[in-house]
Amino acid sequence: MNILSNLLNQPALSAPKRQRRGIEIKSLREIETMRQSAKIVATVLKEIAAMVQPGMTTADLDAHAEKRIREMGATPSFKGYHGFPASICSSINNEVVHGIPNRKKVIRTGDVLKVDTGAYYEGFHGDSCITIAVGEVRPEAARLIEVAETALYKGIEQVRAGACLMDLAGAIEDHVKANGFSVVEDFTGHGVGRNLHEEPSVFNFRTHSMPNVRLKAGMTLAIEPIVNAGSKVTRILSDRWTAVTVDNSLSAQFEHTVLVTEDGYEILTDRSKV
Repeated sequence: MNILSNLLNQPALSAPKRQRRGIEIKSLREIETMRQSAKIVATVLKEIAAMVQPGMTTADLDAHAEKRIREMGATPSFKGYHGFPASICSSINNEVVHGIPNRKKVIRTGDVLKVDTGAYYEGFHGDSCITIAVGEVRPEAARLIEVAETALYKGIEQVRAGACLMDLAGAIEDHVKANGFSVVEDFTGHGVGRNLHEEPSVFNFRTHSMPNVRLKAGMTLAIEPIVNAGSKVTRILSDRWTAVTVDNSLSAQFEHTVLVTEDGYEILTDRSKV
């Protein structure tokens, strides 16, 4: 789940722990717990990807996600977070992020559907997002989805102890721009663990406005590029959550919770392993 930067260091309503300051290095025990919370998220997203079909509503997906998260012994990370009313963010087509599930929002053939969810398990969060092509989509939409997903993995490939955040950001930005799309700059990735949003901010574009943090083994990061077919600029709707593209262009997003290791990384929310 992306969130506006001014909310980054506020405590998560879904978590009983107080927000900690600074970048946390997780212990082996904490990492093992995060593997479980991340596995729950990966399982739910894999199920949703398989079940989506035209005619369903985004509320149907939200109900499934909450049911399954709770069945697996966790609680939804998003529900109640700064007042967010659901267990998933469901954003369609020009909706960039933080779309609120709705019984009246029907999923249709050709939609570009983003589903983002998190699970809070034994004190730790997992967080991940996928973009689903609903049925036959336009070639431009299919290419946007492919570029956004590849951009995520280009960033993840830079992760290792000793690397810097701008290594990730540059790899993502270069791939997106080389394919003629734009990186959304209004939202970023983040640290994740005891709190849904922790330091550091994980940018998807090069910037000098934040420290270029050097990665250490034991850090856990939510890396999540958002890619627009047109302008990178977004605006927030009257519901105060849903962000949309200003030019009505399509948007795609992918996210994984990633563990930094001494010699590389581990994708904790890897759906191929559930």
